[in-house]
Amino acid sequence: MSEVEREEIAVLQAPYRREVRLEEARYESGMVMFRVIIREGHRITQLDLDTETAAAWAKVMGEWAANH
Repeated sequence: MSEVEREEIAVLQAPYRREVRLEEARYESGMVMFRVIIREGHRITQLDLDTETAAAWAKVMGEWAANH
C-alpha cells in the first residue's frame, strides 16, 4: 500500500460529542484528496473527496447554512 502524507486543515466539534477532522491527503502517485474523518464515540467514518465533489459539497453546505 502506498504511503499517504496528511496535513490537518481543521478539527470541528460537532453536536452530540462528535468530531469532524478535515485533512489534505497526498498520495505517492501525486493524487491529492480532501479527507473528512467523522468520529462518533468508537465509530470512525472516513471519506476521501476529489476536488469536484468537495466543491459541490461546500456549495450545498454553504447554501444550507445561509438559509438557516
